Amino acid sequence: MNPQVVERAQTQNCKLRRGELLAMLSLIMALMAMAIDLMLSAFDDMRATFGLEPTSNEVAGVVTVFFMGFAVAQFVYGPLTDRFGRKRVLGVSIAIYIVGAIASALAPSLGLLLAARFVWGIGAAGSRVVATAVIRDLFEGAEMAKAMSQIMAVFIMVPVIAPALGAGIIAFLPWQSVFWACALWSIAMWLWSRRLPETLPVEQRRRLDKADIADSYRTFFTTRPTLWYSVSSIFMQSVFTMYLASSELIVSEIFGHRSWFPFVFGATAIGFGIASLVNGKAVGRFGVRPVLNRMLVVLNVCATILVVVALSGSGQPSFWVFMPALALMLSAFMFIMPNMNAEAMQPVPHIAGTVSALSGGFRMLGGSILGGLVAARIDVSVTPFAVAALIFALLSWASAYIAQIESTDLAV
Repeated sequence: MNPQVVERAQTQNCKLRRGELLAMLSLIMALMAMAIDLMLSAFDDMRATFGLEPTSNEVAGVVTVFFMGFAVAQFVYGPLTDRFGRKRVLGVSIAIYIVGAIASALAPSLGLLLAARFVWGIGAAGSRVVATAVIRDLFEGAEMAKAMSQIMAVFIMVPVIAPALGAGIIAFLPWQSVFWACALWSIAMWLWSRRLPETLPVEQRRRLDKADIADSYRTFFTTRPTLWYSVSSIFMQSVFTMYLASSELIVSEIFGHRSWFPFVFGATAIGFGIASLVNGKAVGRFGVRPVLNRMLVVLNVCATILVVVALSGSGQPSFWVFMPALALMLSAFMFIMPNMNAEAMQPVPHIAGTVSALSGGFRMLGGSILGGLVAARIDVSVTPFAVAALIFALLSWASAYIAQIESTDLAV
C-alpha cells in the first residue's frame, strides 16, 4: 500500500488496514452485483405481474438495460473522479443508486421498471469507477492484479448467496422487496465508506474542461495496448451478460430445474471465488501476462467443449454435462478480467479514473448490446448461447494478442 496514502489516512483518523480496505472496495463494487443477482429469482414473478409468457425472456431487459446505464455513466464518472477525487463521486453515485432502486420497487409497468433500472445502473457505475481508481492509486503491476483478485474473491460471495437470499425474500414478501433490500444495503455501504481515505491528492487532480477531458480521451484511444485490451474485454463481457440474462431461463425452463436455480447460480459463483484466489497466487508466481495468456487458451477450449456438448444434445444436452462445462468456462473469467484490467491500466496511471471509466464503459455497453441480442434469442435451446460464447471467446483472444503486440512496440 502506498505510504503516502497510509499517512493521509492516519491524519484523517482513518486507520484502514489492507484487509478492511479491500473488503470495503469489494462490497462497494458488489453494489452492482446486488442489483442484478438478488432479483434473478424474481423473474417468474415479474413475468406473471407484467402478463408475459412463462418462457418469455423479455424480463432479461432488466439486466441489459441496467448494464447500459452502467456503461454510459462511466464516461462521465471517469473525468469527475480525476477532478473532484474519489469520495465525492462515490457519495453522489450511491445517492443515484438509491433513487433507482426505490423507483424500480415502485414501477407499475415493465417499461417504467426498465427506465428505473437504467437510472439504477447509472448510480452503480460510480461505485465501480471509484473502487477501480482507488486500487490503481494504491497498487500497480502484479500487486494491482493480486489486489483485484483478492477483491473479486470477496465480491464473488454476493452472487453465491444473493439468488438464494432473493428467493427467501420473495417467499415471504412481494418480489419488489428485493429492490428495497438493495436500497438498504447501499445506505449501509455509504456509511461504511466514510472511513475510506481520499486517495487522489489535490495536486494530482486534473482540470474539468473540454481540452483536459479531450486530452484524457485522446490518450486512451491512442494508447493501443489499453485500447485493444478494452476491446478484448467487450467480448468477455458479452459472454457474462448472456449468462446473467439467460441463466434463469436455461436452468428453469430448458433444463426444467426451477427450484435448483439459486443453488446452481451460487455453486457457479463459488467457482469464481476459488479462481480469484488462485489467480492472486498465480500472478505473484508467474506474472500477470503469462497467466492471462494461458487462461485465454483455457477459455477458448472450454467454449469449444460447450459447443460440442450443445450440438450433440440437439440444443438440450444433459444438465450434468452442460452446466459443469459452462461453470468451468466462466471460472476462467476470474483469471482473465483482473489481469486484463491491470495490463490495460498499466501504461496510463496518470488518468486512472478516466481509463477505468472508458474501458469499463465500453466493456459494459458493448457487452450488454452483444450479450443482450443473443440472450433475447434463447428460448428452448442452449445452442445459440454456446455458439455465441465461442465466437466471443475467440474475438477476445485475438484482441488481447493484438494488445500484447502493441505493448511490445510501445516498450521499444
